[in-house]
Amino acid sequence: MKTVLRRQLAEGVIEVSLNRPDRLNALNENLIGELLAVFRGLNNDRETRVVILTGRGKGFCAGADLKSSGSRPGSVPGTEGMGQLGYVYKYQEYLAELILAIQECDKPVIAAINGAAVGGGMALALACDIRITAEAGKFGAVFIKTGLSSCDVGTSYLLPRIVGVSAATELMLTGRIFPAPEARELGLVSRVVSADELIPEATRLAQMILENSEYGVWMTKKGIRANQDAPSLRHAMELENRTQVLGYFSGCMEESMRAFQEGRAPVWSKL
Repeated sequence: MKTVLRRQLAEGVIEVSLNRPDRLNALNENLIGELLAVFRGLNNDRETRVVILTGRGKGFCAGADLKSSGSRPGSVPGTEGMGQLGYVYKYQEYLAELILAIQECDKPVIAAINGAAVGGGMALALACDIRITAEAGKFGAVFIKTGLSSCDVGTSYLLPRIVGVSAATELMLTGRIFPAPEARELGLVSRVVSADELIPEATRLAQMILENSEYGVWMTKKGIRANQDAPSLRHAMELENRTQVLGYFSGCMEESMRAFQEGRAPVWSKL
C-alpha cells in the first residue's frame, strides 16, 4: 500500500494513517480502495483490538481530491467502459462503502484528528467511534460550497446524532469551517490535546479499552450502533437483555469476581 500506512503502536493497537500529505490526505480512488481493504480486513484480524485512524502531515483529510488526475471510468472497480453518469454514481457508492466499513468495523476506531477534517474527511471522523483532535484540528460540512447538498456520505445521518439536529443543520446549511474548541463544545470530539500528545493520548484511550474483555468491548460497540436506531426504549432494552445474558455464559463475570476477591486485574479469555 502506498496511500495508507499501518503500524503497531502497542499490543492489540494499530495506527492506520492516510498517507497523501502533499494533498492534505484528500481522498482519491487509491486512498479509498486501500482504506476499504484495511477496514474490511480488520474484521478477520484476531490480534488487533483497537484502531487509531489519523493523517500524515498537516491534514487529517481534506475531503475528495477535486484535482485527481486518475479519476475516470475504470479507476473504480466495476466501472470499466461506463459513461460519466454511471462512473460518478459508482464512485459515490465506493466512497460511501468506506464510511460503512469504518463504522461497521468490529473493533473500536479512534479518530486522532491532526488537522483539517472537512467534507469527506469529516465524514471519515464521524464514522469513527471516538474522536479526539489536536489544537490545529478544524472541521466543516463543506459539500454545500461545491453547489451540492451537504447531505453526503453519511453526514446527514451521523452529524445530527452526534451534535444534535439544530447544530448539525446550521453547520450543514452554512458549510462554515469551525475550530477544535468549538468541536469540543458541540460534542463532536471528546477532547482537544496538543499535537505532540495526539497519538499518545489516543493510545492511552486504546489501552483503557483493552483493559476490558473482548466480549464486552465487541458487544458494547454493536449495541451502541444498533440502538442508535432503536424505535423505542423497550426495543433497546430487549437487545441489552440478550447481550447481557449471553455475556453471562462467556465466563467473564466469574473472572471479574475472582479478580476482585484476589485484588488483581482480571485475565480475560479470548473469544
